[in-house]
Amino acid sequence: MTVLILTSEEDVTADMVVVHLNASGVPVVRLDPADLPGGVALSGEYVHGAFRGHLSAAGRLVSIGGLRSIWVRRPGAAAARAAAPSDWLTEEASQALYGMLRGSAARWMNHPDAARRARHKPWQLHLAQRCGLPVPATLITTFPQAARAFAERYPDLVVKPVSGTHPQDPPLAVPTSRVDPDTDFSAVAHGPTLLQRRVAKRADIRLTAVGDRMLAARKATDDADPREIDVRFAPSTAPWQPVEVPTCVAAGVQAYLRDAELAYGAFDFAEEADGTWWFLECNQSGQFGFVEVDTGQPIALSVAEWLAAPGPERPSRVNGRGSVTR
Repeated sequence: MTVLILTSEEDVTADMVVVHLNASGVPVVRLDPADLPGGVALSGEYVHGAFRGHLSAAGRLVSIGGLRSIWVRRPGAAAARAAAPSDWLTEEASQALYGMLRGSAARWMNHPDAARRARHKPWQLHLAQRCGLPVPATLITTFPQAARAFAERYPDLVVKPVSGTHPQDPPLAVPTSRVDPDTDFSAVAHGPTLLQRRVAKRADIRLTAVGDRMLAARKATDDADPREIDVRFAPSTAPWQPVEVPTCVAAGVQAYLRDAELAYGAFDFAEEADGTWWFLECNQSGQFGFVEVDTGQPIALSVAEWLAAPGPERPSRVNGRGSVTR
C-alpha cells in the first residue's frame, strides 16, 4: 500500500516526512497537481461496476486502489504548469484528479472537503467556542457603527484579515495590527473587517495535532517589540520550547478535530499572564518544520506514522461477492 503526497516540489516540510517514510520502507509517491498533464498523468476506468485508476509521476505508476493514505500538503492548482494553461483546463484536471481520489478508500490528511471548510476563519471561531476553547471577543462587520460600538466595549483592539492573505501574486501576508484609539471606522463599509480584543500575551503557543497526538511549543514574547504583535513579524530571540498541553485545551482540540473532520491541524494560541490559552486560529496545512528544529519534537515522524498506519478493514464487492480488503 502506497502513501500519496500532494504538494509542491519545493516543500521542505514534506521532505522531512518522506525521510521517515523511506526509512520505514513504506512506498511513497509525491506529485504536484500543477504538473498535470505533463509530468503527471492519470487514467481511470469505470466498467462492469468496478473502478480501476492509476497515477503516474516521475516514472512511478501507482494504483489508486492501492493507496494507503493521501496527504494533501500544499499542492499547486491543477494544470497550473501545463503547456497551455487555462481556467478551463485547471477545472478539468482538478475534477479528474480529485474526483478519482475521492473514490479511493485511502485515509486523508486532510480530506479536501474538510480542508476547504476549515479555512474559513469565522467558522473556526464558532467551532472553537462550541468545543470549549477560549476565544477573544471578536467582531466581523461592514457596519461602521457596529465597529465603533465594539471599540467602546473593548478599547484595546487588533485588526486582522478575515481570509489571512492578500490576493496578490505572490500573495502577501497581512500582519495583525493594533487599532489606534481615535480610529475612524467608516472604512469598514468597504469590506468585511475583523476586530478582536487584544490579548496581553506573555507567549505564543503553536500546538500541532496529528491524529490523537498533540505536540505543543511555547515562544516567550518578553523581548519582542511591543509594537509588533504578529508572531510572524515580531523579531524575538527566544526559541520555541516544548510545553505541556493543559487538559482543558487538549479536550477542546480533540473535539475541534473531530467536528472539523481533520486529521492534522496547526493551532495558534496566545498565552495570557494568568495562563489562559486563547484560541486564535487553526491552519489545516500549517508548517511545523520551524518548531521541530527548535524543540526536537517528532512532528514529522508523527505525520509519517499516521500516513503509514493501516486503515480500518472495509467490506468491498468483487464480481458480486463480498470480500474484505484493506
